[in-house]
Amino acid sequence: MLHGWKKTALVIASALLVLGMAAVWVWVDLDTASGVASVVGAVVGVAGLGCALLGPGQSPPPPPPPPAPTTLRATRTGRATARAGGTANTGVSAPATTSADAAAEDTGDAEGDGGDANTGVRLG
Repeated sequence: MLHGWKKTALVIASALLVLGMAAVWVWVDLDTASGVASVVGAVVGVAGLGCALLGPGQSPPPPPPPPAPTTLRATRTGRATARAGGTANTGVSAPATTSADAAAEDTGDAEGDGGDANTGVRLG
């Protein structure tokens, strides 16, 4: 959609073109006016095609906003026991590549009798 000076310039140019065509029809015979109208129409058509093909078109959509920071939190958890190669976790466990903040507060006991135990934050 055109706004401001571009819209004004387009309206003025269109009005001048219509007035010019009317003047040609009045001052010359109809055969000459028909030829002039054909040439002007062809030029305007080619110019419009060029503008459509070479114009800016639509701008790409803006990138999505970055995700909101996430906090992983474990608070006042209970007791956990791991045996025979199992895992006991009363805290926070996340991949090492996580972008979240992690916190473990007042977590319960984690016992690893032949297994793996975590009561805090484990990344990895």
